[in-house]
Amino acid sequence: MSVPRHFLQFKDLTSDELDYLFDRTRWIKQQFKAYQKYWPLVDRTLVMIFEKASTRTRLSFEAGVQQLGGSAIYLNTRDSQLGRGEPVEDAAQVISRMSDIVMIRTFEQDIIERFAAHSRVPVINGLTNEYHPCQILADIYTFIEHRGPIRGKTVAWIGDSNNVCNTWLQAAEVLDFNVHVSTPPGYEVEPERAGLFGTDHYEEFADPMDAARGADIVTTDVWTSMGFEAENEERLRDFQDWQVDAEMMRVARPDALFLHCLPAHRGEEVAADVIDGPHSVVWDEAENRLHVQKALIEFLLLGHINLT
Repeated sequence: MSVPRHFLQFKDLTSDELDYLFDRTRWIKQQFKAYQKYWPLVDRTLVMIFEKASTRTRLSFEAGVQQLGGSAIYLNTRDSQLGRGEPVEDAAQVISRMSDIVMIRTFEQDIIERFAAHSRVPVINGLTNEYHPCQILADIYTFIEHRGPIRGKTVAWIGDSNNVCNTWLQAAEVLDFNVHVSTPPGYEVEPERAGLFGTDHYEEFADPMDAARGADIVTTDVWTSMGFEAENEERLRDFQDWQVDAEMMRVARPDALFLHCLPAHRGEEVAADVIDGPHSVVWDEAENRLHVQKALIEFLLLGHINLT
């Protein structure tokens, strides 16, 4: 039995593989928009395991695999033996014998790494505390769709150095672009947690306006991620100067894009006139989760397809 390919961190794919994936995403999206049936995954089954709540992740994976001709099974850990103490390793052995590919949305990265180590089929990270690689695939594809190649460009990350930020930093090393990070004191990037190879592709700024200056992308996330709700009041105070507003977008490049993985809290991490304004492509970004994940599932199961 061949060893399956997994997508647990962004750096699990090479730059050439990512370029292929983005080209494939474009073709798959074109078929979807033209109502052309494309069913390469007939009789293939995706199991989706959720320990963290989701809207976009469940919808994009479930709809996506069905649009490729396959089927999806939803498992919540509260409703399965995983929630009753079954070892992750045992669950991986069983689930991977009854399915073709698995997506997991959970807490610690260690959980998904252990599952993948005992899985006979590809495993995709739908989100962990440390990384959110499928989101950044969609984000980068959205930039490519609107502005062309991302190599050499600058991404300004404003706010918490969370799983999305960590994944942007990994992506910058793989695809050779730059990330300017500005966080409040005490919320700085932890390079080891981010899984960085080095520090050549990111720079930290105390002033978020300096981070945004000249950026091609300005992006952020909620100030309080899942699992940190107890810190909400403290974070509202700490992050109040880290809102992406119109003034911040004015110091970015004139054609800069605003991205947000959603859900968004208007008036907190982003001003309403930014997320609903001309720089924002958040709805394209949300839709592109669907298409880029279809390309990813196809690649992990079928390998390279001759591009049409």
